[in-house]
Amino acid sequence: MANDSDGTILGAPYQAEARPGAGPHGSASVANGTATGFRSAHLVAPPPSRRRTRGEMDGIRSAIYEILEAENPATVRQTFYALVSRGLIGKSEREYKGTVVRLMTDMRISGQIPWGWVADNTRWMRKPSTFGSLGEYLEAGAAGYRRSLWADAPERVEIWLEKDALSGVLQSVTSEFDVPLMVTRGYPSITYLKDAAELISAHAFRGTSTQIYYFGDHDPSGCNIDITAERRLREFVDLDLQGSRLSSIDALTFQRVAVLRHQIEAFGLPTRPTKATDSRSKGFEGESVELDAISPTMLRQMCRSCIEPHIDLDLLSKLQQTEQLEREALSQFARHWNIGGGLS
Repeated sequence: MANDSDGTILGAPYQAEARPGAGPHGSASVANGTATGFRSAHLVAPPPSRRRTRGEMDGIRSAIYEILEAENPATVRQTFYALVSRGLIGKSEREYKGTVVRLMTDMRISGQIPWGWVADNTRWMRKPSTFGSLGEYLEAGAAGYRRSLWADAPERVEIWLEKDALSGVLQSVTSEFDVPLMVTRGYPSITYLKDAAELISAHAFRGTSTQIYYFGDHDPSGCNIDITAERRLREFVDLDLQGSRLSSIDALTFQRVAVLRHQIEAFGLPTRPTKATDSRSKGFEGESVELDAISPTMLRQMCRSCIEPHIDLDLLSKLQQTEQLEREALSQFARHWNIGGGLS
């Protein structure tokens, strides 16, 4: 069979490595489950000494489509790890950039996969919301109307996420339940933590505690970000609550959900060499695992399992019914405004 004209030189075949052992942090119940979506059709990648054939490239394209059809929205990085788990490509940055990024770009431009199947929240425009008329504003307000789910709750939930690129994967779940999605982009700045602590303290004064669930990489820095963030948050919250009977113990609970050490074996997650340039690599045992290695479906399930125990589902159903009625009332008002040209 002829070589594919756009074939790529192959990286080393993926070799799974499972490292048992419980992680130092707590986890949501789904963390002990079985990963879905990324562990089917294991094939062996061809040796690195030749270019891929056209048939092999078509096989990768088909796998990309199948993965995204089942798991969308997913990031390019998550799709890369899914292909690695299937044994279709080697586990290397060369394969990631030269094969997966290139093919997924071509497939989106050519219309082979919908743009909405790929999550990318790292580039966005900053612009104030403006409207052509008051009627247009009223229509937009009616369409986006939401009732606060947590207004009278004794506790509130925040989902903290190390990687901005994965925010598009979890946002559908956090939005559904009116939960803040807090993206740290690596180590959060001191200002970010101070602002977050002030909100936590304000809720504590009103009798509402905050439960934070953290999602991050399993590598020397990724395993330290949540520890550092929690310590700083507690310092700021304790300062805010000075003079009251409250402390950060009452106001804040912080739990790491992923990636945990035991999940690497349980989910069969692809590993990567730990960066020797990471100043925290000394004393870190084993290889690293990116959060992206967990399938989008599993990440969303884990996120949902963190939030749902804090919600009265009967109350949620009633609130959603009231919300729908109020949204319809707002829409009707907006229609009357537009028809009548304003207030009569």
